[in-house]
Amino acid sequence: MSRITRLDALEILDSRGRPTLEVTLGLDGHVLETVSVPSGASTGKAEAKELRDRERRYRGLGTKKAVANVYGPIAASLLDQDFSDQNSFDLALIELDGTPDKSGLGANAILATSLAFARATARICGVELYEYFATLIGNQEPAFPQLTVNLFSGGKHAFGQVAIQDVLVVPQSTATIADSLAMVYEIYQSAADLVFRKYNSRPLTADEGGLAPPFRNSLEMLENAAEAIQAAGFVLGRDVALAVDVAASHFFRGGNYHLDSKEETAEGLIEIIDRWTKEFPIISVEDGLAEDDWDHWSKLRKRLEGSALTLADDLTCTNPERIRRAIELKAADALLLKVNQIGTLTEAKEAYLLARKGGWRISISARSGETEDNWLADLAVGWAGDFIKVGSITQSERLAKYNRLLRIERDGVRKLRPVTENG
Repeated sequence: MSRITRLDALEILDSRGRPTLEVTLGLDGHVLETVSVPSGASTGKAEAKELRDRERRYRGLGTKKAVANVYGPIAASLLDQDFSDQNSFDLALIELDGTPDKSGLGANAILATSLAFARATARICGVELYEYFATLIGNQEPAFPQLTVNLFSGGKHAFGQVAIQDVLVVPQSTATIADSLAMVYEIYQSAADLVFRKYNSRPLTADEGGLAPPFRNSLEMLENAAEAIQAAGFVLGRDVALAVDVAASHFFRGGNYHLDSKEETAEGLIEIIDRWTKEFPIISVEDGLAEDDWDHWSKLRKRLEGSALTLADDLTCTNPERIRRAIELKAADALLLKVNQIGTLTEAKEAYLLARKGGWRISISARSGETEDNWLADLAVGWAGDFIKVGSITQSERLAKYNRLLRIERDGVRKLRPVTENG
C-alpha cells in the first residue's frame, strides 16, 4: 500500500507556448515525483476533454481551473489515502470525476495525477519507469519500438499549406535507436537543403518539428520525401520506408474530402491513398478517412491490406469502446495510442490490451503540444510498442523522448524480474 502525502500542480507552457499542466505527487512522505502532460492540436471528437479556463487570458486556453482541481477536489479525496496499485488509484480519479469524458475535473488534471502516481510508485519499487509500465500489462520483455519521424508537415500542424498532416520516415536497415537517429539526421539535413534549393525557403518547421515549405499539393510532399532520402544516400524501400498521417477529418466537409484543391468522395480518396502506397514504400497510413466515416474504413483497410497498416487515431481515440467497434468492423489493423486521449494510465492499458487481442500493431504517440518530460519513451519501451511517433529531431520537447530512448539503450533493457507495484 502507498499513501498519498502530497499533491501540487502548476500551470506550465507546452512547446507551442500554450498552457498545460504539471503535477507533483508525494508517496509515503519521502518520495516526490513530477509529471507534465501534453495537449493535441489535431484532436478527435471522442477524446477525453481537457479543462481550459475559457477566459481572456491565453485566449481562453489557461489551465488555472485544472490546477485548482488538483489542489481542491483531487487532493481532498486522495491525500492521506492508501492505494494498493495503479488500477485502484486511477479508478478513484475516474469515480471522483464522474463523467464519461473527464470533463468534470479535466482530462489534463486527471492524467497528470495518474502518471505522477506511476512515476512515484516506480521510484518506491526501485525500478526504471519502463519496467513499472511493463508490469501493468504483464510484459516480461520490454522492447524498443521502430522510430517514425516527422520529415514534412502540413494540415493543422503547418497552417494547412497542404491537406495531409505529416510524411514520416521509418528507418528499416538500422539495428539500434542510435543508428536510426543518425540516419534520420542525414535525411532531415538533405530535406532542408532540398527545401532551400527548390522553394528558396529556410527550414521553417511545424508544431512537431517537420519541415513545412510551400508544397503545391500532398503528392509533392511524398515526392520530396523520396528525393531527400535518396539524396542522403539511402535506398528508399530498403533502408527507409515512409508513413503518412492523412488526418482526413480535418478536410472532410459536406460529406466529401477536400484534398488540396480537389473534392473527393471516400471512394476517390481511397483510390488516391492506394496509388500512393503503390508508388512509394508507405508502410502505415494514419487516419486515411474521417473519424466518423465508419462505412468506408473497412474498405480502406481491405485495400491496403498486405501493403500498409491502416492506423487509427481520430477513429479510435485510445477509447476501448471505439476500438471494440473498429475490431468488429475490421476497420483498422493498428492503433495510435495517446494516453491523454482517454485520461488515465489504466484506461490506456485497457485500450492497448484490446488492440493486441485484436491482432493490431501499436504506435505509441506524443502530441503536437509537448513538454520536456520523457515518460512517453518509457511507455513505448515498457509496453513494447511496434512504433513510436514523437515528432522530428529538432526541438527539445521531441529530443527529450529520443534522448531517453538512447539512455535506456545504453544501459540495456532488462528482462523483468518479478516485481509488484509495491516492490
